[in-house]
Amino acid sequence: MKGLRKYLTPFAPDQSGAVSVLYELGGILVICDAGGCVGNVCGFDEPRWFSRKSAIFSAGLRDMDAILGRDDRLVAKLISAVEKLDVSFAAIIGTPVPAVIGTDYKALGRMTEKKTGLPVLTIDTNGMDLYDRGQEKAWLALFKKFVVDEMSVEKGRVGIIGATPQDLSDLSAGDQLRQIFAADGKKAVCYGMGDGLDAVKQAASAEYNLVVSPSALETAKYLQKQFGTPYVVGYPLVKNMLPEADYTGKKVLIVHQQVMANAFREELKMRGASEVKVCSWFDLKPELREEDDVYLKEEDDFTELAADSKWDVVIADDCMKSMLPEFGGQFIGIRHFAVSGKLGGAC
Repeated sequence: MKGLRKYLTPFAPDQSGAVSVLYELGGILVICDAGGCVGNVCGFDEPRWFSRKSAIFSAGLRDMDAILGRDDRLVAKLISAVEKLDVSFAAIIGTPVPAVIGTDYKALGRMTEKKTGLPVLTIDTNGMDLYDRGQEKAWLALFKKFVVDEMSVEKGRVGIIGATPQDLSDLSAGDQLRQIFAADGKKAVCYGMGDGLDAVKQAASAEYNLVVSPSALETAKYLQKQFGTPYVVGYPLVKNMLPEADYTGKKVLIVHQQVMANAFREELKMRGASEVKVCSWFDLKPELREEDDVYLKEEDDFTELAADSKWDVVIADDCMKSMLPEFGGQFIGIRHFAVSGKLGGAC
């Protein structure tokens, strides 16, 4: 039945994805809503909220403010908040309210910059798309706004783009990535997970960028076009996430975000797997996609695909195991916070 969810909870919307990108960067994040969206972001979609606070506010739009598009009310509230906080930028993040009334984000951004004296990002999320679309918009807006031009390339400096808890499902992932590159004599900068706005400003100095989620691919392309910074796509931590087992000749079905799933596929084939199919509930970029990869929309899409008896191994978030009561092969649980709302590496 179309749209029926019997096992999976609703996935985080695009405004939550935008917040996850900007969360650690020292700005004031204003969600342009009537009040409910901020509670969802902080209570369910952003695991760092319970250990590391960020300046996230609701615009608190009233009915007539929204209907009449009274942007001056929002600007006045933002000015008042900025006077009380030490922040380096402001971000206005959209929800269904401004999407319905056709808010002019560019004009709103210019007006807010003029009144506050702060750099302002406007992210035209609409609350209807999923978290990865919001991340994509936020990554691109962030780097277009802040990267300083005419910086010399620093040999051995690697920029890691796309790291958020929603995609990597591990709050220590940034540190682990930095350690891997440090062991190879390189300096990794993990934007948004441990490295702040100053690192973003210096992005043009990276020798190359590593894209760890599909939502960062367009930003990597922008940096390559604008500054000549090459990029690679992958996730080096997967080697430690797969349990030791004999995968020789095995047929494996993987469900995760596309970059991580592709990294698992490469590792499994190196370990002898004969066939590996990638599936995702989220965006599958054409240039990263193999012919048989599958975009999942309904729960039945997954259960019907996994019901094929040819699969020896299924790799997915542990919450999806209950969707396969008759599967007789090996199930490997790899957390995906965007699916289950739970953190961790291998389950």
